[in-house]
Amino acid sequence: MSGGFFRAGALALVVAVASAGAANAVPAGCNHSCLVDLMNRWLAALPTHSAAGLPLAPDIRFTEQSAAIPVGDGLFVSATEAPTTFKIMAVDPDRGQVAAFTVMKQWGAPVIVAARLKVVDGKIAEAQHVIASAISPAGLANLATPRQAFLDDVPAGERTSRAGLLAAANGYFDAIEQDDGSLAPFAPDCVRRENGTQTVNNKTPQPSPLDAISPAMKEAMAKIGALNCTEQVNSHFFQYITMIRPRMALVVDEEKGIVFAFPRFVHRGNVRLMDIVGVPGVTTVPMGFGPMDLQAAEVFKIRKGKIHEVEACGFLNAYMAPTGWDDRYPESYKYAVTHPKTHPYQAGSSYP
Repeated sequence: MSGGFFRAGALALVVAVASAGAANAVPAGCNHSCLVDLMNRWLAALPTHSAAGLPLAPDIRFTEQSAAIPVGDGLFVSATEAPTTFKIMAVDPDRGQVAAFTVMKQWGAPVIVAARLKVVDGKIAEAQHVIASAISPAGLANLATPRQAFLDDVPAGERTSRAGLLAAANGYFDAIEQDDGSLAPFAPDCVRRENGTQTVNNKTPQPSPLDAISPAMKEAMAKIGALNCTEQVNSHFFQYITMIRPRMALVVDEEKGIVFAFPRFVHRGNVRLMDIVGVPGVTTVPMGFGPMDLQAAEVFKIRKGKIHEVEACGFLNAYMAPTGWDDRYPESYKYAVTHPKTHPYQAGSSYP
């Protein structure tokens, strides 16, 4: 990825390992239109600097940038313009959840906001914001209106089951963790945008937002950005990403074929020079950051089981920082995995 993003991780999404019970129980009292209405009301309330009139549960949990804060703080203070022409919505009545990926203004400057609400008995019981402010001019140009695919329902004959949608998104994360593009059901036309910038399948070279890098490295990044989704993963460009845990794929919209996740990209910082595979003229790429995490929001559009579009945003956070939801959606950093990169994080094992 580039800019703080193309370097900080090919974002991604999926499957919070639900421990069952309350986290995955089907809430009552808010259908599809109700969820859409509440999200629109929530977003509209932000620049008014007041949550008055919103149906808040007495014990609502609200996180912004992974920190638990009171409703009325965060964007309720800093938002200066509501979303206008860019908004992607995913609605999951089966789980009482709704999410939006949108552009609004914070202190007069454009920011990407990924927001999630969980509604129980007609009241907002959970709210979550991920905000990305590092938007390049090229990225901002792509954030005027959403790609049409995100707005369209998937034709009945091309829809994927809930389980299939989650498996596709989870495969995306597995592919990045294991440097194996075959693990994800990428469509040949798969295009990922991160903070608005297209980072894959670029038919013409894209300018790098990293002004400090050398001309040779800019050329290398352009070549990597021209690869398709499978090729880019297979190039081992993402080997600096240790794991993507937790993944928090919490909102599944079967009608639109969307999975909306809040994954955490973990970087131990131990990979300082990456050996690149299969990219003519590019043998190594240096990585000069970490340890750190990247908290992302990722939206996957899936048709016939294949990932066609990905829209992602994120911000950098401290290494192993809490997500604000670890107790409620308990897939943790000690998730039991066996791949060599992630094995050190198994419960009960020691760090190398």
